[in-house]
Amino acid sequence: MELQTFEKAFRHHVPTLQQARACYAVLVPLVELPEGLSLLYEVRSAALQHHAGEICFPGGKLEPGESNVQCALRETEEELGIPSHDIEIIGALDFLYLRSDALMYPILAKVSPSALQNIRCNPAEVDHTLLIPVEELLSHPPKFYRYPLQPMVDDRFPYKKVQASPDYSWKSGRMEVPVYEDLPYPLWGLTARITYWLLHLANQ
Repeated sequence: MELQTFEKAFRHHVPTLQQARACYAVLVPLVELPEGLSLLYEVRSAALQHHAGEICFPGGKLEPGESNVQCALRETEEELGIPSHDIEIIGALDFLYLRSDALMYPILAKVSPSALQNIRCNPAEVDHTLLIPVEELLSHPPKFYRYPLQPMVDDRFPYKKVQASPDYSWKSGRMEVPVYEDLPYPLWGLTARITYWLLHLANQ
C-alpha cells in the first residue's frame, strides 16, 4: 500500500467508535411550564419486542447521511408528532457507549409548551408521554446499583501463540445502573443515566 491510500482514507475521516455497529440519537426535551421546568419522556408501547413499557426519550438509529440532530428531530416527529419548528436545539450532551458496540448521542432541546397540546403518539412505538419536573428529579436523586462485568475466556484462546500465560489476568469491569425510586413512574437504566448526568452538569 502507498502513503496516498492512507491520506485519502483519513484526511477527512470523522472519528467515531472503532468498529461501531450503529449510532443512535435521542432528543432530551425540556419544557418550560408555568409551574416550572420539566423533562418530557415517553413510555414505550407494551407491544414492542425490546424494552416494552419502559420510560425513554424519543429517538432511534441514525440513517445514512443523517446528523445526530436530524435523527433526533425526525424520530421525535415520528414518535410524538412534534414538528421541528416547535423544537429549539440547545446543544449536544455527552455521548454514551453501548455494550452492543454502538454510540448514543443525546441532544438537549427546548420544546414549545404549545406543542404538548398537539402530541400524537405513534401507537406502534409509544403508549403515552410523561412530564417530570426538574425540581422533583433533583430532590429525588437516583440510587446506583452496580454489577460486575467478568470476561469469559475459554481454552480456545491461543495463549501460546500470543506468548501469554493460560492464567493471564483478564481485566474485569463493572456497570452502574441508576434508579430513580421515588417517582410516579420507574425511571432507570440508560434514560436515567442521561437524566442524571444532564442534571449533574447543569447543577455544578
